[in-house]
Amino acid sequence: MNPDEAEFLAIRALGHIAADDDLLGDFLSLSGLSVDELRARAGEPEFLGGILDFLLADEARLLAFCESADIPPRLPAAARRALPGGEEVHWS
Repeated sequence: MNPDEAEFLAIRALGHIAADDDLLGDFLSLSGLSVDELRARAGEPEFLGGILDFLLADEARLLAFCESADIPPRLPAAARRALPGGEEVHWS
């Protein structure tokens, strides 16, 4: 997966998170960001890596996203590896 494809997948993941009030609340609480900060940073590759980290940290969140996006569960981890900082993450 190349970085452009990874960013696109992460933006889809952000849309999934933003569409669910509970999930969005969890993300904002964990990240310490406000909604305005989230909007301002949504295009940053490093931030998008954090979006994928959030999903990858919880199997239920990951599988819910993959089901809604109709993608295999291995793709978010592949996307994470293609974004800045992803070479240091070892999701299995």
